[in-house]
Amino acid sequence: MSSITLGLPKGSLQEATFAMMKKAGFNVKAGSRSYVPRVDDPEIEARLIRAQEISRYVESGMLDAGLTGHDWICENGSDVVEIANLVYAKQGLRPVRWVLAVPNDSDIQSVKDLEGKRIATEAVGLTTTYLAENNVTAEVEFSWGATEVKAPELVDAIVEITETGSSLRANNLRIVDTVLESTTRFIANKQSWEDPWKRQKLEKIVLLLTGALAAETKVLIKLNVQEDNLDKVLALLPSLHSPTVNHLSDKGWCSIETVMEEKRVRESIPELKAAGAEGIIELALNKVIS
Repeated sequence: MSSITLGLPKGSLQEATFAMMKKAGFNVKAGSRSYVPRVDDPEIEARLIRAQEISRYVESGMLDAGLTGHDWICENGSDVVEIANLVYAKQGLRPVRWVLAVPNDSDIQSVKDLEGKRIATEAVGLTTTYLAENNVTAEVEFSWGATEVKAPELVDAIVEITETGSSLRANNLRIVDTVLESTTRFIANKQSWEDPWKRQKLEKIVLLLTGALAAETKVLIKLNVQEDNLDKVLALLPSLHSPTVNHLSDKGWCSIETVMEEKRVRESIPELKAAGAEGIIELALNKVIS
């Protein structure tokens, strides 16, 4: 049986990735020390690898495909096929940022003030490129971890990844600039992408993953309404195309189904009720395929 080897990110993105895979229809299980998780799809062989390394292994052909951040693709300079942009992170559906940060009382106010300074970061390549783009010469050193605590005693500034900025604030650091905004990408090896069977399999996986992500922010709304109030209710309902309307066995009544952004529901339901809707039901969704 043919199969693909898929790299999944071990570490901070692992839990969110497993949850998304499950919602897409793939159950992934791994022991606390296992680097070979089990997937309930015989055509997928998974490997748990640090996100920082996945793009290199995909480029070399050790993996057919993988999920990793755009930042690490850039950091490694990997020549891979970026099949899909999947906007999710360990704390929610949003990009992450690599930021330039300094102590609150630092005189550094912009990248230009880094001339001749020392910077600590895990993303040496990204930082070096950022400095070159701004015509700044500074010393960039690799940080093995706990980067936030190194300024100001060991370095003048840091370049660190953040989702909310809370860790930076807790360490009395302020953000000076954004170096790079990054999202998770589904990537493939170029030779694997040219293989017809592997390409078709990867496209199917991406379709399900993007559908699962799209469903994260949407719900299904079902309701009943008298035909006299149908136009008023329809005017309040957004949908992917148009709401589904069916006539009920009770004469003069219709049922309506539509997909809506979850954040709009709390305003929409009272409006729908006031317009004559009854029996309103809100249902969670696993996938939305446009």
